[in-house]
Amino acid sequence: MPEIKLCVNIDHIATVRQARGGSYPDPLEGARLCEASGAHGITVHLREDRRHIQDRDVIALKEIVRGTYNLEMALSDDIIAVAKKVRPDQITLVPEKREEVTTEGGLDVAAHIGRIRSVVAQFHDIGTIVSLFIEPDEGVVERSKESGADYIEIHTGAYCNAADSKGWDPSLEMPADVKRELERIYRAAERAVAIGIGVNAGHGLNRANLGPVLAARGLEELNIGHSIIARSIFVGLPAAVKELLDIIRR
Repeated sequence: MPEIKLCVNIDHIATVRQARGGSYPDPLEGARLCEASGAHGITVHLREDRRHIQDRDVIALKEIVRGTYNLEMALSDDIIAVAKKVRPDQITLVPEKREEVTTEGGLDVAAHIGRIRSVVAQFHDIGTIVSLFIEPDEGVVERSKESGADYIEIHTGAYCNAADSKGWDPSLEMPADVKRELERIYRAAERAVAIGIGVNAGHGLNRANLGPVLAARGLEELNIGHSIIARSIFVGLPAAVKELLDIIRR
């Protein structure tokens, strides 16, 4: 069985940099450390308001990332133009609201399917894989397949919020609401495998809640950022990456 890949989202290295408006900490240095520590790739989200990652980061990362380079982005003409210039290995289309602190939910694929199909075709023309960040819903999985996308990324936020709010210890019996959200993830993954679209997952995953998600059928890639960067404050970035890799490989 192929190893599940870990792509580290380094947005919040840029968040710390932007807090002072300086040049450090440098997201590029973070990318190098993550990959040197075993990460399979790097993820960044170029937001329309440029609150953390900047255009210069997106361009420079293309030159140094050795594994998968995944660019998260909204269905915005401005961001699409940058992405087409850079040509990352993969783009992940996400919803985006200016007022949100972080991405709050999955893409409304049915409402935007015409636009998504067009963007998918444009990026396929330049050899870039397309993933859609979606809620764990079987109907949305089916619409994602219809759009021509190569992958879904299952939004694991509701599961993580339920698990973390309970302070749940995975060695103990799973609370009903945590189980319910986890089963939604499993069903979405099952449906994706059945209809032939790849499965990635991410959002809110950390050392405490990651384990059960690894059982999702067909899971190929995890995109994890905030918990790794937060953990690195205490143990360092290489150790924070390796801790999650150890859980994935266990």
